Amino acid sequence: MRKIRTYVNSVRFKFFAAVLVIFVPLITVLIINNFYSGEVVRNQVAQSNKNLLSLYMGQIDQRLEEVDKYLSNTLESDLNVLDMEFPKSRDEDRYNIAKLTLFNKLKDDIGYYPILDAFFVYSAVNKDLLISQPPTDSYEARENARQEIQKVVENDADTIDYSRWHVRSGANGDYLFHLMKSGNVYMGAWVGSDKLMVPLSLIDLGESGAAVITTGDNKPISHGALFEDKGIDLTFPEATYAISGKGKHAYLIMGERSQRGNFNLVALVPENEILQKLPYLQRVSSIISIAAVMFLLLFLAMMRSIFLNPVKRIVIAMRKLRDGNWESRIEQKPTSTEFQIVNETFNRMIGEIHDLKINVYEEKLNHQRAELKHLQLQINPHFFLNSLNIIYNLATVKDFSLIQEMTKCLVSYFRFMFRSSSYFVALGDELSHTANYLRIQQLRFPDLLHYSVDKPNDLLAQEVPPLIVQTMVENAIKYAVNMDEPIRISVEVAQTEDEEGHPRLVIHVKDTGPGFPGEVLGRLALDPEQAGSEGGEQIGIWNARRRLRLLYQDRATIDFYNEAGLGAVVKIELPMEKKAG
Repeated sequence: MRKIRTYVNSVRFKFFAAVLVIFVPLITVLIINNFYSGEVVRNQVAQSNKNLLSLYMGQIDQRLEEVDKYLSNTLESDLNVLDMEFPKSRDEDRYNIAKLTLFNKLKDDIGYYPILDAFFVYSAVNKDLLISQPPTDSYEARENARQEIQKVVENDADTIDYSRWHVRSGANGDYLFHLMKSGNVYMGAWVGSDKLMVPLSLIDLGESGAAVITTGDNKPISHGALFEDKGIDLTFPEATYAISGKGKHAYLIMGERSQRGNFNLVALVPENEILQKLPYLQRVSSIISIAAVMFLLLFLAMMRSIFLNPVKRIVIAMRKLRDGNWESRIEQKPTSTEFQIVNETFNRMIGEIHDLKINVYEEKLNHQRAELKHLQLQINPHFFLNSLNIIYNLATVKDFSLIQEMTKCLVSYFRFMFRSSSYFVALGDELSHTANYLRIQQLRFPDLLHYSVDKPNDLLAQEVPPLIVQTMVENAIKYAVNMDEPIRISVEVAQTEDEEGHPRLVIHVKDTGPGFPGEVLGRLALDPEQAGSEGGEQIGIWNARRRLRLLYQDRATIDFYNEAGLGAVVKIELPMEKKAG
């Protein structure tokens, strides 16, 4: 949430927001206006073609209705049809006369119906087909019609709806036919689809537009594969239009259903040709919309290069400075004069601050070194007095071998204490010094103090602060050794890893004494930095913690606790890395 608030309050966000507030409504209005204009043109074209389809379909239905009335009247009132219901063998002459009379009647009457290609009568009991066609048709056309009608009356006569016209796609073309039945006689009319399409050819549907006849379920009676390949669905709504197909094959689909038969008239108008008919002003509006979008993108790109990127480089450099990277500088790239001045001034200012910080840091480091040296030289004066007292007592009893050993241990002890002002020593040297110190204390408390110092060979070269282990051992002797019962002090060294896998040196100083008092542990846990002041009882602990703080900051720890059945335990953890002295 904070990142979101920061981004919203940034110059980048406010700049883009201002630009979008200005340009987006303008572009939106232009796009809506252009889209609305396209919709208006589509609706006008669709409505115009819809009206023409309705007019043509009305004319077709009217003519088909006239044919239906003629077929119905002939079946009901013509006695010749009645004679064809009976077998020809009963009275062949009468049957032939009726057939000839009916043929002449249909031949004369078909001229009144120019839409028709044929009238036909079929006697089912005699399997005899009578066809009357206009004399203008060629022999081939009449023969093709006869073949198709023969298939209809022989194969489909008993399965079709006698009340409506039907669409049929034959081997020699597409047809409409209507079949009626009276007893054993079928009578019908036959129309080629090309005659129905003649008026539709006068409609301007564009160069790639078309008009087709479809079945009642919107399937084209011809060229079905072509429409399927182009992804064109000929389903149309009743009152408006549909859009089908994609890209250059997108069409407006308008249609009109026949009231007399199971077929439709469908018109397809290419959408791209419709939009070309937009008024000049609307086309200019489209160009303006596109130009506005391009100008917006160009404007944003220019502002990004001239204004936003220089600001971004300044912000990135300042963030690096905030994270402590004082080597960060603003990259010098070609930019405006004002930003060049800002960048140069910023880089020069950061350089001066960096130099000043180095001087301050060195001054602080010198102060820490002086403080660390002072802490190293803080030596318990009682140790000197007790050591001299031990030598005096040994001289009294004339134990020269112990006097020599004691003197040698003291020499080693003070040589280590007054060695060069190193901030780090090898762990092996620190452990040897600690063992030497324990030996001196053992001579002071014979038979009361026992000790062991672990010295793993693979860790002896690791560097540690001087006197850090000896200080904890000295604290254990001070508070754990008494004259009543013997005590054992052990120093254990091991290596471990932290949560990130970095190696750490772990040193345990343990004793078998009574352990830390509860109030002492409480002070150490609540306020470890001030657990003991320079005038307090825990001066050694304060000294050690202060030195670790100066040398390692917060990467080193000292923990104090009591271990059940053992006594006091001091745990020191240090990062395993070498330091320069």
